[in-house]
Amino acid sequence: MQVATNLKEINRRIEDACKNSNRSVKDITLIGVTKYVTIERTEEAIKAGVCDLGENRLEGFREKYDYFKGTDVKWHFIGTLQSRKVKDVIHQVDVIHSLDRISLAKEINKRTEKKIDCFIQVNVSKEQSKHGILPEEVLPFIEKLREYENIRVIGLMTMAPHTEDETVLRQVFKRLASLKAEVQEKHYKSAPCAYLSMGMSNDYEVAIEEGATHIRIGTKLVG
Repeated sequence: MQVATNLKEINRRIEDACKNSNRSVKDITLIGVTKYVTIERTEEAIKAGVCDLGENRLEGFREKYDYFKGTDVKWHFIGTLQSRKVKDVIHQVDVIHSLDRISLAKEINKRTEKKIDCFIQVNVSKEQSKHGILPEEVLPFIEKLREYENIRVIGLMTMAPHTEDETVLRQVFKRLASLKAEVQEKHYKSAPCAYLSMGMSNDYEVAIEEGATHIRIGTKLVG
């Protein structure tokens, strides 16, 4: 597998999706999800030009973080983060995509003296197999987060159902975009909520057309 070749095709599709929705490719951050691949494959992605990497397991993240320390990589923690593991990741990670409970916010706030950029994970599709707060809980949750001065809500994140039904995908992505607009209307200083982390290998083009700013690509990029 040639990661550079894959990246070229993904970038072409991103460009097409942006054209379809009158958006700029500069508004899209591609996160290379390297959670299941080796350091060597990750290095291939970095050399190809991927500078945002996503991990969802503490062990894999720390191993890659230590190996690539000093390189120009921005690290995104995209998996469920246990409160007791926050201390092991908080000083290395740049963005957390899975804030979904007050106990986690409290631990993040306690373990750092700087503001941490977080996406709130929202279970838009309300699937029992998925983590995240429900859409109707987003505003009350952000209100509670105002107590924690080191939490900065930069956006909302969701995972769409694994389906080929584009109508279903668009409904989920539109709902998250609508929630983002509701949050922005409140003008929370602690929650600018400018971004949408949504779209993966099988649905990133639809996500972009519906407003995604951060797409998380694993299989189609690194295998």
